[in-house]
Amino acid sequence: MEQENKNIFEELAQNEYKYGFVSNIEQELAPKGLNEDIIRLISSKKNEPSFMLEWRLKAFRHWQKMKEPNWAKVKYPPIDYQDIHYYAAPKNYKKIQKLGRSRSRNFAYLRKARHPT
Repeated sequence: MEQENKNIFEELAQNEYKYGFVSNIEQELAPKGLNEDIIRLISSKKNEPSFMLEWRLKAFRHWQKMKEPNWAKVKYPPIDYQDIHYYAAPKNYKKIQKLGRSRSRNFAYLRKARHPT
């Protein structure tokens, strides 16, 4: 059973995604990697108060001193934390919010049209 599940998973992982969903939204990405400058950048993008930035930096410094646990019987390759984007946001966020509001109004109208009160 376990080998059968593994084979199914490997087969699915090798196939191209075929269901058509695509989220083609232009994004603003922070550079890959995690360091204090990236944390400051993220905090500034989110307009966070200074106490929040200090809290994040303190947590990051603590995290840097920690060792990754190895007590679980899980085998995976080492994680390259410097090969990850830690911030991504849509470039035209206000435009996307506006689309979301109009879509909500359209759905409300359709619901009413189907079920008049």
